[in-house]
Amino acid sequence: MIDFTRARDRMIASHLSRRGIKDPNVLEAMRLVPREAFVDPGFEEFAYEDSALSIGHGQTISQPYIVALMTERAEVQPGDTVLEIGTGSGYAAAVLSRIAAHVYTIERHAGLAEAAQRRFADLAYRNIDVRIGDGTRGWPEAGPFDAILVAAAGPAVPHALKEQLDLGGHLVIPVGPPEDQRLVRITRVNATTFEEQDLGGVRFVPLVGEEGWGEERTSPRVSSRLRPPPTLSEMIADAAEPLPDFDDSAFGRLFDRFAKQRLVLLGEASHGTSEFYRARAAITRRLIEAHGFTIVAVEADWPDAAAIDRYVRHRSPVARPQAPFQRFPSWMWRNREVMEFTEWLRGHNERKREADRAGFYGLDIYNMRSSIAAVLDYLDKVDPEAAAVARERYGCLTPWQNEPSTYGRAALNAGFRKCEEAVVRQCRELLERQLEAGREAGDDLIDAAQNARLVASAERYYRVMYYSGAESWNMRDTHMFETLRHVLNAREPDAKAIVWAHNSHIGDARHTDMGTARDELNIGQLCREDFPRETALIGFGTHRGHVAAASDWGGEMEVKPIRPSLEDSYERLFHEAQVERFLLDFSRDRMLREKLLRPRLERFIGVIYRPETERLSHYAYASLPQQFDAFVWFDETAPVTPLGPEHIEPGVPETFPFGL
Repeated sequence: MIDFTRARDRMIASHLSRRGIKDPNVLEAMRLVPREAFVDPGFEEFAYEDSALSIGHGQTISQPYIVALMTERAEVQPGDTVLEIGTGSGYAAAVLSRIAAHVYTIERHAGLAEAAQRRFADLAYRNIDVRIGDGTRGWPEAGPFDAILVAAAGPAVPHALKEQLDLGGHLVIPVGPPEDQRLVRITRVNATTFEEQDLGGVRFVPLVGEEGWGEERTSPRVSSRLRPPPTLSEMIADAAEPLPDFDDSAFGRLFDRFAKQRLVLLGEASHGTSEFYRARAAITRRLIEAHGFTIVAVEADWPDAAAIDRYVRHRSPVARPQAPFQRFPSWMWRNREVMEFTEWLRGHNERKREADRAGFYGLDIYNMRSSIAAVLDYLDKVDPEAAAVARERYGCLTPWQNEPSTYGRAALNAGFRKCEEAVVRQCRELLERQLEAGREAGDDLIDAAQNARLVASAERYYRVMYYSGAESWNMRDTHMFETLRHVLNAREPDAKAIVWAHNSHIGDARHTDMGTARDELNIGQLCREDFPRETALIGFGTHRGHVAAASDWGGEMEVKPIRPSLEDSYERLFHEAQVERFLLDFSRDRMLREKLLRPRLERFIGVIYRPETERLSHYAYASLPQQFDAFVWFDETAPVTPLGPEHIEPGVPETFPFGL
């Protein structure tokens, strides 16, 4: 059962007070209004995250911070009469009603207006009137208003709304096209004079109406005598450094600027895109050959990566029950792109003395995917219903996920909980067997200290992993960071590492929904905190193409088309720059960096891709220039090539780690 009171208090502390909302009336109103009553059924657990949620008709319920910010900037006081444009779910009007004497709110979608009225009645909020109509025309017979708040962005401030503002009153409204909206406050000084204040960049749905955008939104006209300022996409195009072919040595040289760092973290926007793997391989080859990096640490289980490490460092092979990377999602590392890179690494190491050879290490929780497989195998036998719940949760509970209907949280029944002890016991036994195998193999980096750390944290991790959630994510990324630090310490004192992992692990979580809304951290954040001037974080993205992914956890790999990026996303800005592939170094253009700071949608595709629910399943808000130091862009991408028998070259010895 979710403790909504605690969640509401956390929202106020984390998302409002910490971000500068100080008005006690606003904070108390936000504490009084149950936001869970204003979201669609099944979305309640997300009610107090600082993010917008879909409410149908192409509209959203605004994030709590924006509601609080607009209310505070409008200086709403007890006794005021307030007009709100864009009722939506009714949440903002409800908050206003806990301060003002009376609230008038206008919504152009009848379905939304009627649903909001029912919510007001259920909560006994009797000082709110709702009208269905064109909000840009206001509600003149109810005015003048002490404050007017508009929850949609128009091309300009509607004249009718300014005229309905009382002397000294404030109108707060977003203005501008989607790519460059600003929140402004209009204050009426006298009958004909208005003062305007810019409150910063925002992101809202369009204001449709007589003094807004048309149903088919168009941009306002620009005088042909004046050259308009460059758009954000044009600024990106100017700053973009085009990327040559992967095999061109110039590709890797573009990344020499990061070689002075001790840690270079390379991301990916999906686990199944060929260009991301090939780009990381090209960058890594350059950093190893020209700049002395000796550690390649990847988002993979330690035992699987250890088999690759033995191969690339020309160490004696160890008998294993099966080749590495055979478990779901096998294509993530068992693909031609990784095989070609490891072949290069083996050839490079052949010319080096043993101490100088570059290694290949897995950072993930020890045998995490085997543990998940053990959980599912056990539940399939004893409680298929619980197995279905677990499979759904493992497939969908990602840090960028905003689609609660996929979680199956309501189905966490008694049977699921009764299986916990048996599952944890199986995971402990599996860990012991794997550690023993590592000791017998003589894996020198799996030493006593590492073993002790794994065993000490294993039971707690297996318990939180069973239910999944933010705690398991934080444990996992903390473990990955500690393993990276352990590998650095085990190599020479000045060892330098390259990390391959998903953008959600690499990009600093403090500047995404992960950190601001869910208190989640990641390895990128931890690296910046512990190695503040020695870390480079590089993200990757794409607009469209195809990707190797599954529809459910444990499902078959499919080649799926990637839907074109959403209009209000970073990816759409990069696509509209019309540069096919490029590097964007955020340190090179201060003005562009400032323009890009405002959080926008960013796409995340993991091993699961569900394009039918893409907005909720694969997008989250982030401030890209704070999340990453640089970004690598491929406008159109192709899937990785998974390895099967037909991809193994003739004459490759049976010990080859990718052999079948």
